[in-house]
Amino acid sequence: MENESYPEAQPRPKVRVLGLDYGARRIGLAVSDELGITAQGLPTLHRANKRSDFDHLRRIIKHYSVGEVVIGLPLRMSGEAGIQVEKVEAFAEELRSRFKLPVHLFDERLTSVQANRLLDEAEMGNQRRTQVVDQIAAVLILQSFLESRASRRE
Repeated sequence: MENESYPEAQPRPKVRVLGLDYGARRIGLAVSDELGITAQGLPTLHRANKRSDFDHLRRIIKHYSVGEVVIGLPLRMSGEAGIQVEKVEAFAEELRSRFKLPVHLFDERLTSVQANRLLDEAEMGNQRRTQVVDQIAAVLILQSFLESRASRRE
């Protein structure tokens, strides 16, 4: 049998996942590592207007080579959708059309509670807490999404 020549495998470009905790005044931000295993918080985006918000997100997407986005879906504890869900869905649709990336919605019901519990345990003051709670919520949303994805692959 002849030695067949196979093209060398091209390394797959590593893409990261951007996690968002969407809010009217702030957007918590987190990004995964290149392997999609861990989430790291990024500075919270203090919203100004749609144009500057999307410019900021564009810079993050480019800087971190983001290949997909996950946004926390704020369902009620009963699992029903409220008014905020519609806003998040509209924002997700705008992200999809502007950046041509997959955008996933992920149940975030307990992330704010979990974030505040972590901050209570750290005995963090109210002023500092307001600065980081959105970031921690984004990390929790993204980390939960990554773990959920990994468990489906096993």
